[in-house]
Amino acid sequence: MKEFWDTRYSGSEYVYGTAPNAYLLAHHGLYQAGQTVLAVGDGEGRNGVWLASRGLSVTSVDFSQQALSKAQALAQHQGVILETVWADLVGWKWPKGEFDHVISIYVHLPPAQRRQVHQSMLEALKPGGWLLLEAFHPEQINYESGGPREPDMLYSSVMLREDLAGAEFMELAELAVQLDEGPGHRGRAAVTRALIRRPE
Repeated sequence: MKEFWDTRYSGSEYVYGTAPNAYLLAHHGLYQAGQTVLAVGDGEGRNGVWLASRGLSVTSVDFSQQALSKAQALAQHQGVILETVWADLVGWKWPKGEFDHVISIYVHLPPAQRRQVHQSMLEALKPGGWLLLEAFHPEQINYESGGPREPDMLYSSVMLREDLAGAEFMELAELAVQLDEGPGHRGRAAVTRALIRRPE
């Protein structure tokens, strides 16, 4: 998989654009200067760099060194500091209780790994911290706007509730949207969105 992602990110074009994800942008009021964020599977850095530009301290973790190099280039271009970590999310020694926010935008894993990684995301938060997540819904298999082609790697709201039992779901929705996030995500899409709070 590392070779797959390094190849995908090897060109000069930003595969998913350089603008932040629309769901993240819609919750801009949550993200305050001085807070800490873990951007999981942050790819070429579009979301992490946007958060850093708002004065947050951002750690961007991804499996692709090619992607992280482009994330650093984007951060430099925007004049912000982005800490990047190269890691396999499954084998990574996740931080615990360190972050005000975790964001997970289109991070798709096989079922055996998904629940472990989602639990690790929740545990990385400080009590009262926020996890914002957007992923492709199983109905995305009917669209050509991006995402895995394997149905078991697409996420429903039921899966998220099971994976993150005990968390507080402030928002949870399955909906059709129009994506315009670089050439990699463009067109009609079926997504699952969640805003989740780690209990105090």
